Amino acid sequence: MIDGPENRTLSSTEEPKEIGDVHHRPHLFLVLEAHRPLAPPMRFSLAKLDELILGRGAAREVEAVVGARRLTVRTDDRHMSSTHARLGKLLQRWVLDDLGSKNGTLIDGVRTTRAELEDGDRIELGQSFFIYREAIACDPNDPPVLDWAALRPEAPGLATVLPQLHRMFARLIPIARSTVSVILEGETGTGKEVMARALHALSRRTGDFVAVNCGALPKDLVEAELFGHKRGAFSGSTEDRLGLVRSADRGTLFLDEIGDLPAPAQAALLRTLQEREVRPIGGTRSVAVDLRVIAATHRSLERMVEDGAFRGDLWNRLAGHKVELPPLRARREDLGLLIGALLARLPPERAARVRIHPRAARAMLRHDWPGNVRELEKCLETAVVLAGEEGQVGLEHLSPAVQRALEGGDAGDAARREELVRLLGVHRGNISAVASEMGKARMQIQRWLKRYGIDAERFRR
Repeated sequence: MIDGPENRTLSSTEEPKEIGDVHHRPHLFLVLEAHRPLAPPMRFSLAKLDELILGRGAAREVEAVVGARRLTVRTDDRHMSSTHARLGKLLQRWVLDDLGSKNGTLIDGVRTTRAELEDGDRIELGQSFFIYREAIACDPNDPPVLDWAALRPEAPGLATVLPQLHRMFARLIPIARSTVSVILEGETGTGKEVMARALHALSRRTGDFVAVNCGALPKDLVEAELFGHKRGAFSGSTEDRLGLVRSADRGTLFLDEIGDLPAPAQAALLRTLQEREVRPIGGTRSVAVDLRVIAATHRSLERMVEDGAFRGDLWNRLAGHKVELPPLRARREDLGLLIGALLARLPPERAARVRIHPRAARAMLRHDWPGNVRELEKCLETAVVLAGEEGQVGLEHLSPAVQRALEGGDAGDAARREELVRLLGVHRGNISAVASEMGKARMQIQRWLKRYGIDAERFRR
């Protein structure tokens, strides 16, 4: 056998090379400080560390020990101990140890003194909330420590602490300043209009940003609303109207839910984009327009083209650059950043008073947010009002759906609990045997048993 690179055994200190510029590295995110939710989040790469110490300080600070693979992170959280917890490597896995703190360490809401971390674990120290990620896609040039306060997004809507999403947003800047059309895809509520407004702001176009919900246009007046009409063109047209397309001249036309546009309007829009002119209903002359179009949909336009529900030639005209916005559950690390941005809309003195009770913060981090950023916005808006002048958002101020996130966990938790119960029955409560079959450390199985309230003793009878 040829001893090629794929067959050579790597030394214990040698890291495998990865394809392209993308590497996958463990990270810890400081997502939210519940006692001051306006504080910016932080991101720490664990790739070149052996130890990370978390504790309380007079102010937020990060201290790296020269010559040692150790980092110390301090925040001004008075509910944290001065040396609260330690993350350390054990056989290529990261283990969290509570260092005798006064208020304890919680992982996914369960108090623990020592635990092997799993991808997505939510860690609670005092009133500071962290998320551990086992393998985040990143660039070799990404900073090992990122404090969001040190960065300023080019435009609202382009903020994230996730390296891969940050790179996607960065690629949008030259796109925004070009004439390339853009299609935004993503679930309802992921912020497609916010993104479109950001692209318009970056474009430096002098005209207006005109947003159109294609699904809300009256079906019998779609073309008149879009392309305008002359007085007397149809019953009820008592005056000339420019139409939404001409209103966006030298600006940006944002067509939300473009998949709902009827076939005749699709044909008329295609003609407008090709000819760069529009003819009002009832008019005899076309009018030139300087138009930049951004389209958005929660459905796959490519699939609609395959099914014959959307014109392929219009799709080809629109799809200069496609962006898929991730749902909030896939960017949970940005939750604190989004909460801070939403609170910043309040008057400064009101925003400064807002605090989030740890149980409420715990529920918000566990909730899957099926309505995405829009659901978060409405939930937080209502919670701040209900909190009143006191300013502390409690669990009782959140929507019932978010409150329920603390009751039974998510679908993954349910499946894991069911598997644990099954294996405990098979192995008659032998935790070591269960750990071996699941490929986990024994202490991880014990931690799960505690989290799900399972007593291994009852399987030994």
